[in-house]
Amino acid sequence: MDAFTYILECADGTFYTGWTSDLEKRLANHNSKKGAKYTRCRIPVKLVYFESFITKQEAQKREYAIKQLKRDQKLQLINSFVPKPL
Repeated sequence: MDAFTYILECADGTFYTGWTSDLEKRLANHNSKKGAKYTRCRIPVKLVYFESFITKQEAQKREYAIKQLKRDQKLQLINSFVPKPL
């Protein structure tokens, strides 16, 4: 699996959705203020959801779909999440 779509919960309770090819490194970047502009002033962030994909295009498509969800729909997705080893 080469790509991931993920949701972070920010310190202010908001969610950030993105995609990456290295989930652990990306999470570390967000928490060191080297990630997305949105998360820089909302650290610490924690990983609350992720999905893995074969291609980055699949991950980007899923990222877009998740970003279209309302907050309560994102919460349902997060609450139903059972993490699998990376």
